[in-house]
Amino acid sequence: MACVMEFVCPFCPLERPMASSSADSAASAPLLKTPLYDLHVALGARMVPFAGYSMPVQYPAGLMAEHKHTRDAAGLFDISHMGQLRLVGPDAAAAFETLMPVDVIDLPAGKQRYGLLLNDEGGILDDLMFFNEGNGSLFVIVNGACKVADIAHIQQKIGARCSVQPLPDHALLALQGPQAAATLARLSPGIERFVFMTGGAVRIGGIPAFVTRSGYTGEDGFEISVAASDADALARLLLAQPEVKPVGLGARNSLRLEAGLCLYGNDIDTTTTPVEASLNWAMQKVRRAAARAKAAFRARQESSPNSPPRRQAPPATPTTTR
Repeated sequence: MACVMEFVCPFCPLERPMASSSADSAASAPLLKTPLYDLHVALGARMVPFAGYSMPVQYPAGLMAEHKHTRDAAGLFDISHMGQLRLVGPDAAAAFETLMPVDVIDLPAGKQRYGLLLNDEGGILDDLMFFNEGNGSLFVIVNGACKVADIAHIQQKIGARCSVQPLPDHALLALQGPQAAATLARLSPGIERFVFMTGGAVRIGGIPAFVTRSGYTGEDGFEISVAASDADALARLLLAQPEVKPVGLGARNSLRLEAGLCLYGNDIDTTTTPVEASLNWAMQKVRRAAARAKAAFRARQESSPNSPPRRQAPPATPTTTR
C-alpha cells in the first residue's frame, strides 16, 4: 500500500503549513508523547508527527485493513493529542454561548453537542464537542492542533465569567464500530443505556472514566476520557477483547472522509464561516434569532447572501472533533 512507503499518504491527516518562522520553531521542538506511546511502539505502529505529537498513523495490518475492521467490528484509536477542558460556574453556559453560534444554554444535562468556535469576523477558529455535566460544568473537547490557541482564546474572552480548567493530565481514547457497544458493555455493564450524544461517568473494568457515545468515523462508538495514569491499562484491557484492534490516524482520516465529516485546517478554517462550510444545520433555530446571534457572523453572511457553499453538506449530525 502507498501508506507503507516513505511519502505522504493522501488519507493521512497532516497539519496545515505554517509561516516559515513558526514552522521552523515547530520543527525544532521535540515531539510530545501521549500516555500510549510505548504501547503503540510495542504494537509495531508507524509513528509520525501530528499536532506536535508522535502519533501512530498505522499498524502492521495496514490502513485498509484498519478501516475495514472499524466498519465491521471495533477499532481503538488514541486521540490523546486532543484538548480537554472544563468550563465551570453558574454563568459558564451563557458565557460559552457568546463564542459560538450554537445553543449552549438550553442543552440538557447529560447531553453532548457539536460546536463551532468563531472569531470576531465569524471565521471558524475550531470545531469542538461540549457536554453538559450539570451543576454549571461543561466538558469540552477541542482539536489537538488548535488546543493551545483555543484555550487561550476562551480564557481571554470568558475567563472572567467562569473557571477555565484545562485537563492535560487526561488521555482520550475512541472505541468505534458496530461492535463497540457490545464490547464496552461486557466491561461496563449498563453502558448501553447511553444513546448517541449522551454520556456520563462510568467504570470500565474497574477503571474510572468519562464516556460519551460519539466519535469521528460515522460508526457507532464511544469516546473515553481517562486519567493519563490509567490510559495504558484501559487500552490493553480493550485490546484484549476479541472484537477490538488498534487503528491509526490514517484510517481515522479515511473513515471520517468516507462519512463526510469536516476536518479542521482542511475543510474549514478562519477564512470559512459556518454557512460557507454548509454547517447551517449545526446552528439551532434559537441561535439564528437576532437576540442570540453573533452580529459579526450575520454581517458577513448578509454581505454576500448568494455565495455558494465551499463544500458539500455533511451528514445531518457530526460525531466528533479531530
